[in-house]
Amino acid sequence: MQIDIDFEVFKSLTTMRESENTTYNDVLRRILELPQIETAPPPKGLTSGKSFIAEGVEFPHGTEFRMKHKGQWFMAKVSDGCLVQNGKGFSSVSKPACEITHTSVNGWKYWECRFPGHSDWQSIDSLRHRTSGNTR
Repeated sequence: MQIDIDFEVFKSLTTMRESENTTYNDVLRRILELPQIETAPPPKGLTSGKSFIAEGVEFPHGTEFRMKHKGQWFMAKVSDGCLVQNGKGFSSVSKPACEITHTSVNGWKYWECRFPGHSDWQSIDSLRHRTSGNTR
């Protein structure tokens, strides 16, 4: 079964997730005041780690980042609370972008991300602006 939702509903549901282990179904059950159901633990070999949080935006462990500079794609990934690019962990989105471009840049304007289990890429800057007005 699939339910179509618009992007704003998706973002709202995403911000209501308590962690990357909280499913969208869990969020909807909580909103609809339905009892939570127990889920099986992740299969062996699949580990979870800490989310990377920057300016109030939570990027779950495993979130992929990409940016294009001078016609070349550069990739990074969230791993245990850090943004890892080229084997190096960063605590901000701008520092790895600056290393890639060799100049001072605002990483929020360069990076796109793809959350675990999703196929769509989105500007991280759009996520920052959407969460700035949200209250939980």
